[in-house]
Amino acid sequence: MQKRFLIVLGLIAVYRFLAHIPVPLAEPSKLKDVISSFLSASDFGGFLNLLSGGALSQLSIVLVGLSPFITASIITQLLTKAVPKLEELHKDGESGRRKINQWTRLLTLPLAIIQSIAFIYILRQSVLAGNTTTLGAASITDWIVAVSAMTAGSMLLMWLGELITEQGIGNGISMLIFAGIISQMPQTLSTLWTSLIDTSQGTLSVFGWFAVPVNPTIFYVILALLSASLLLLYLLVKVNEAQRVITINYAKRVQGNSSYGGIKSVLPIKMIAAGVIPVIFAVAFLSLPAFVGQVLKSTGNPAYTETADKLITWFQAPNPGQFTGASAEAFIYPTLYFLLVILFTYFYTGIVFNSNEIAENLQKQGAFIEGVRPGLQTEKYLNKVVNRLVLFGSLVLGLIAITPFAVEYLLYNFTGISNANLAIGGTGLLIIVTVALESLRQINSRALMVTYDDYK
Repeated sequence: MQKRFLIVLGLIAVYRFLAHIPVPLAEPSKLKDVISSFLSASDFGGFLNLLSGGALSQLSIVLVGLSPFITASIITQLLTKAVPKLEELHKDGESGRRKINQWTRLLTLPLAIIQSIAFIYILRQSVLAGNTTTLGAASITDWIVAVSAMTAGSMLLMWLGELITEQGIGNGISMLIFAGIISQMPQTLSTLWTSLIDTSQGTLSVFGWFAVPVNPTIFYVILALLSASLLLLYLLVKVNEAQRVITINYAKRVQGNSSYGGIKSVLPIKMIAAGVIPVIFAVAFLSLPAFVGQVLKSTGNPAYTETADKLITWFQAPNPGQFTGASAEAFIYPTLYFLLVILFTYFYTGIVFNSNEIAENLQKQGAFIEGVRPGLQTEKYLNKVVNRLVLFGSLVLGLIAITPFAVEYLLYNFTGISNANLAIGGTGLLIIVTVALESLRQINSRALMVTYDDYK
C-alpha cells in the first residue's frame, strides 16, 4: 500500500511539473501576463483553468488536458449503447472492454489535435486583437511545433491517468482533475489572507476591549464563506452518498438433496449516478454560442454584428464579481446553466443505468423484487424509482452549479465587494468530494484485501 501511494504521489508531482512547461509560442513571462488579462474576461476560461490546474494561465503543454480523452470516452459509451456489435463486445468481459479502451485511446489523438488547434487559434485571435507585440505572424513550423507539444501533453496526461488507475486506489483521470483543483487553493488562500491583513479601512474591534489588526469587512466575509463552505461540504457528502436500497429476493430451488437460494440481497441505486459529468457538459455546451459570436464578430462583417453581440451578451458567463443582476439578460446564463444541468443529468443517467439489462439479469438469476413481477414489470419499477431519484438529484446538482453566481450576487449587492474570484466554487467542491469519497472506498477495499487473512 505504501508503494502504491508513493507511485500515485510521484505521478501527480509529474503532472504538476508538466503544468508549468509552456508551449513554445512566445516569451513565457509576457505571454503569461497577456493570458491572465484574457482569462479575466471570461468565467468559462476560469473554469477551464480550474480543471486544468492552472495550465491555461501558464499556457502549458498540458493545456488541452484530459478533455479529449473524456470526450472520446463519452463518444464510445454512446456508440456502445447505439451499436449492437459494440454492446456485445462490452458484454464479453475484460477482453472486450480492453479493446473498447484501445479504440478510445485512438480516438483521443485526433480530438487532441483538433482541440490544440482551436485553443491556439482562439488565443492568437484574442491576443492579436489588442497586443500585437507578444505574438507575431505564425509560420507553418510554429503551428506544427505548438500543436504537437499540446497534443503530446494531452496524450501524456492520459497515460499518467491510466498508470494511476492501475495502482487500484482511485480513478486516475478523476484524481488528476482533483489534483489540478486542489493546486489552486494556495493562491486563493493567499489572496484572502492579503485582503484580511489590509487594515487601510480600519481594524476589527472586539467588544471595544481591544483591536485585532485585520480588515473587519473581509473578516466577516471569510467567516461567512467558511461557514457556508462547511455546510455545503456536509450537504455534498450526504447527497453524493445518498442512495435508494431495493431489497432483492432469490427464489429457493431444490436440486437433489441440496437447496439453493431463498436468501435476500440489496440493489443500491445512487441518487446522483451521473456524478459531476452533467455540470461539465452544461458549461461546454453554453460556451459554444459565445464562441460562435466571437467568431462572427471577428469577421468584421456589419451584417453579423448585432447577432454576434447578442450571442456574446446572452451566453457569456458573467465575470467574477460582476453578476449584479442589474438587467434581465444577466439571468439568462445562470437560468440556462441550471436547466441544462438537469437535462444532462437525465441524459447521462440513462446511459450509465440500464434498467432493462438489470431486470434481465435478475430474471436469469431467479431473483425478484417483492411485490413486483420479474421482467417487464421490474424494468418499469426500476425506471420509476430512478426517475424520481434523478429529479431530486438533478435539482440539487443545478443548485450547486449556480452557487458561485449566487455568492457573487450577494457579495456585490450586500457588501459592495467586487472581483471575488473564488477559485473553488460549487462545481470544484463537488468534484473534490466525489473523487475523495470514491478513492477512500477503493483504498478501504484494497486494505481489506491486504489484511483479509487476519480476519478469522
